[in-house]
Amino acid sequence: MSERREETSCERRVDSYRADKARILARLRRMEGQVRGIIKMVEEDRYCVDILVQLSSVIAAARSVGLVLLEDHIRGCVLEAEDKEAAIQELTEAIERFTRSVG
Repeated sequence: MSERREETSCERRVDSYRADKARILARLRRMEGQVRGIIKMVEEDRYCVDILVQLSSVIAAARSVGLVLLEDHIRGCVLEAEDKEAAIQELTEAIERFTRSVG
């Protein structure tokens, strides 16, 4: 988008979630295992409701990871931004995308 937004965004910083990185990676790896399990369930023609239960678990886990990342972004990028208005706009757009995808 605009140069102004690029200067104030946090897209190149990774330190905003550094404190939670191990926890995030551990949860993503568990989700990866859950997805492999779901694939196996489908391959084995398991009952639809059982598969849906597992899918809901993965969706909830993704939502949880996303909320941690959003909080870290607010604390590490938005609060520290030189241009708070641009940072808030970027955050608002990120929240809109996130809530559409996991809502």
